[in-house]
Amino acid sequence: MTAHDVARALPDIESLKDLCRSMAMAEAIVNPEGERYYSYDAKWSDTEELASMSNGSGDEYDIVFAPTGAYIRGFDHESPLSPYHHDDVPAPWPGVLDSVPEPFQCYVDEPAFTDEDGTPVVTVCVWRESTDRSWKTGEITFPEGHPDPDGSDWLFELLLAPTPEAFQEFAEDYYETTIDIEPVRHLYDLRPLDRAQITKLNPSASLEDVAEAAAEIGYPMANDMPSSKSPRSM
Repeated sequence: MTAHDVARALPDIESLKDLCRSMAMAEAIVNPEGERYYSYDAKWSDTEELASMSNGSGDEYDIVFAPTGAYIRGFDHESPLSPYHHDDVPAPWPGVLDSVPEPFQCYVDEPAFTDEDGTPVVTVCVWRESTDRSWKTGEITFPEGHPDPDGSDWLFELLLAPTPEAFQEFAEDYYETTIDIEPVRHLYDLRPLDRAQITKLNPSASLEDVAEAAAEIGYPMANDMPSSKSPRSM
């Protein structure tokens, strides 16, 4: 799989945004106090939202949801397309960023997505303007003999398998705990988060911590949840 396959498989922008919020909310309940694999910032800027993945080992992705559309950059540190594997001077693999349209050029050089020298930390890039009918990528010649040359296959695994069962499998493996599928389905349907679903998913989770995470994610909250953090409601 490559970025080209990802572009064909991803849902539309709004569906992807909802999926990212659901994933982040589910993990925030499973792990309300620690570092998380998936996160979502509904107020990354005045006009932009940000979904992120980080495995703590240098592999990551970010998805910027903006009025102009959505921009995705991913980085697999072991990928042969890594900027650090093929030149004396680090540089993105040819084609990965060359065709990024003007509305998204600001994200190519965004400090959060570059290293200390300003090199874009990227092995895969996909984008979709708000007026586009599909996701797009650059024209890239991938090295031969590699089943996942840019890291797309595993980086975006839960985005390409957008089901509660896929999240359940991830969380049970990653956190080595049993995950009740019912509250995960509740969250994947974007139904308002309530105390009962939190208790089913993680009986030890602090309601205040979960409410704070929900406010950051922009996830809808039921009326029985704490209101001190001004969580959103539906």
